[in-house]
Amino acid sequence: MAIGIGFTSLFITNRLVKELSQEERKKIELWAEAIRQLSQISTLDDSCQNFSIIMEVLDNNTTVPVILTDEADNIIGFNNIHPKKIDTDIEKKRMLNKMKASKEPIEVVLLDDSKNFVYYKDSTTLTKLTYYPYIQLLIIILFILVSYYAFNQSRKSEQNQVWVGMAKETAHQLGTPTSSLLAWHEIIKDSNLSPELISEFGKDISRLEKIVDRFSKIGSRPSLKPVNLVQTINNSINYLKKRTSTKVTFIKNYDENESIIVPINETLFEWVVENITKNSIDAIQQSGEISFKITDNIQVVYIDITDNGKGIARSQYKTIFQPGFTTKSRGWGLGLTLSKRIVEEYHNGKIFVNYSEIEKGTSFRIVLRKSHFYS
Repeated sequence: MAIGIGFTSLFITNRLVKELSQEERKKIELWAEAIRQLSQISTLDDSCQNFSIIMEVLDNNTTVPVILTDEADNIIGFNNIHPKKIDTDIEKKRMLNKMKASKEPIEVVLLDDSKNFVYYKDSTTLTKLTYYPYIQLLIIILFILVSYYAFNQSRKSEQNQVWVGMAKETAHQLGTPTSSLLAWHEIIKDSNLSPELISEFGKDISRLEKIVDRFSKIGSRPSLKPVNLVQTINNSINYLKKRTSTKVTFIKNYDENESIIVPINETLFEWVVENITKNSIDAIQQSGEISFKITDNIQVVYIDITDNGKGIARSQYKTIFQPGFTTKSRGWGLGLTLSKRIVEEYHNGKIFVNYSEIEKGTSFRIVLRKSHFYS
């Protein structure tokens, strides 16, 4: 509606400008006629001329800039132009050329058949009126943009409150059964069960504790500490590998003994790697491979996680990071949304679909800075 009002105002103002321009043309034509009549007065007592009316016509033009020249473009007189603007020959010529380009001159035939020319341009008022609707339209557009930004920020703030509330509640709900499982783990240690099974059970409980810790960190600025990124990713891969079908092959395209120190929150960043990896596992469906590549690029580090699954349509490259988007029959569609939040808001990095092709696979890329403010 605001844009409609703006364009309506623009249309009406343009019509008024055209009408006023025609009126100014008539005014200058009358001014030129007065000059012609004045040139034909032989004496001030000439009964055929009304000298006072002619002078009144000439003096009545107080807004439209005009220049009177002879046939050789010599300036005879001017009106409504500041003298400083035509105080040199170059400036006179420049002003005259502007008026020639602006409006068609009015020819004045004098008593001796010589000719004068009246050049003019739009008055200051008409010029302001010409630009006014465009300024008005710009203000309306700026108002709409500011309103949209304010609405978007308000909605984002509301979403953040939902995120935080849900995360805190999840952490609270998981806390009690996790504590109970820890107690059961201590009891099971005294049983005759396989030590390996007890160890794996302990790892899963530790995992639950880590999940509780992750959810408790959502909504507050986590501390970043210099960590060996290679080791962090390696730990996440090893954990998932033991809990994934043997039909899915994990490939590490990096040196496991390399040390790349990056400021991260290890608990949250492991969550990002796991979320992307789980998405890749779901995309593979039956059998396939997931490759992990770490590239140290001086100021930043690239982490590429690539699968040979069903792929993602180009139109969904950004949509997949939105809350609730999922192609699975089960799930809330929050994994990639959380990953984006953790990488971009908490680590000041980037996460995006590097490339994807339907039925051939997808590659996600995470970009992290090697230097960051430690908190």
